[in-house]
Amino acid sequence: MIKKALLLSIALLSVQLAQAQLDGLIKKAEKAVGIKGGDLTQDEAGNGLKEALNNGIGEAVDFLSAKDGYFKSPYKILIPEEAQKVVSKLKSVPGFTNIESDLTERMNRAAEDAATKAKPIFVSAIKKMTFKDAMNILMGNQDAATRYLEKTTYQSLYDEFKPVIQTSLDKVNAREYWRSAVTAYNKLPLVTQTNPELDDHVTTKALGGLFSLVEKKEKSIRTDVSQRNSDLLKKVFSKQDKK
Repeated sequence: MIKKALLLSIALLSVQLAQAQLDGLIKKAEKAVGIKGGDLTQDEAGNGLKEALNNGIGEAVDFLSAKDGYFKSPYKILIPEEAQKVVSKLKSVPGFTNIESDLTERMNRAAEDAATKAKPIFVSAIKKMTFKDAMNILMGNQDAATRYLEKTTYQSLYDEFKPVIQTSLDKVNAREYWRSAVTAYNKLPLVTQTNPELDDHVTTKALGGLFSLVEKKEKSIRTDVSQRNSDLLKKVFSKQDKK
């Protein structure tokens, strides 16, 4: 009888020790991710960050894809540096007097067309974001979300933007206009033959402007409490404020 009681006591003690070890591990895990009772849950952290990113991206894409979103904004695309010599030489050639302003407007109109393709690519990347990604971004630098999206979406965006930009450039006759300009330039005496392409330049600059605006939106919600327009956003980003 005594032996059975002793064995039962040992068993109970083992269970208590195991529970204590488990509680300790849980507390360590909670501390590691900053989550505890009454604080931020994993779902809240992930959903709050995704809500913020969706809002910021939606605003950025809507702005840039509207008429003059690029053309009359800080994200305006200028002609390629290597094309400057072509432009400067042709300003006095009949038919190309306004080449710089004409070409600049056409490039920006193409970028505005292409920007409409960005939102689904961003949304797909946000949906794939893990809890670890969300916490790293939330507690990271003020541009952590932008850099994450740049790393995970840039190539997809480039592949999606470029053909749209090519089509859009052709819609406003920009590539044909530029080819005729380059042809005229190459016929001038004492010039070095050149053929700078517009496609890659416009695509790269369009994406640069897009990520710059996304970064601006991210910084705004991180630093401006009034931008947190839901209870979830207020709760999630208040944790970042305390870091």
